[in-house]
Amino acid sequence: MRRKFIKFWKGPGLATLGFSLALICDAVYTPGNLLSRELPKEISMNRRVWILLVVLGASTIFTVRGAFSKAGNQEKRRAINLPGPASQLPFSKAILTGDTLYISGSIGLDPKTGKAPDKIEDELRNLFDDYKATLSAAGMNMDDLVYVQVSCTDLSLYEKFNAAYRAQFAKDFPAREFIGAASLLRGGHFEMQAIAVRR
Repeated sequence: MRRKFIKFWKGPGLATLGFSLALICDAVYTPGNLLSRELPKEISMNRRVWILLVVLGASTIFTVRGAFSKAGNQEKRRAINLPGPASQLPFSKAILTGDTLYISGSIGLDPKTGKAPDKIEDELRNLFDDYKATLSAAGMNMDDLVYVQVSCTDLSLYEKFNAAYRAQFAKDFPAREFIGAASLLRGGHFEMQAIAVRR
C-alpha cells in the first residue's frame, strides 16, 4: 500500500497537486477578482512566479521522500546464508524481509560427509540444528515459525518425526504440512521449509 501511495504521488498524484494549486492561485489572483484588487500590483503580476515555486517545492519534497522510502525498503531485505558448502549453491538459505523470514528447504545432512546420517535421530538433530542456526542469524528462534512444510520419503516415520519436532518448541506450534515424497537429495528422509515472523 505504501509503495502504491509513493508511486501515485511521484506520478499522477503530483501532477494533480500542481494543477490544483495552479487553479486555486489563478482563481484567487485573477485580475478583476476581489482579492486581486485589494493586493498591490507587484504581487498580482508575480503570481505565476509564486505558483511555479509552490509546484517545484512540492515536486522536490515528494521526490526526496520517494528516494528515501525506496532506500529504506532495500535495507529491510537481506539474504541469510550460513558458512559451508551450501553457501555456494544458487539460492539463499533464507531471505529476511522486514520481520518475515522465508527459509529454503533444508535436509539434515552430515556436514562432514554431505550425506544423510544412517540414524534417523541424527538426521533430525542436524535438520533442527540447521534451522536454529538460520533463525538465530536473523535474530529469531523456533517459536517465531508460523508455517512449516515437511517432505518425507517414508510416511511410516511420521510419529518419529513428530516426537523430535515437538521438543523444538516452547510455545504454540506453527501451522504445518507433512507430505510424502518419492525421494530427496543425498539420501535424506526429511526436507523442511518454513516461514517465520519475528514476535
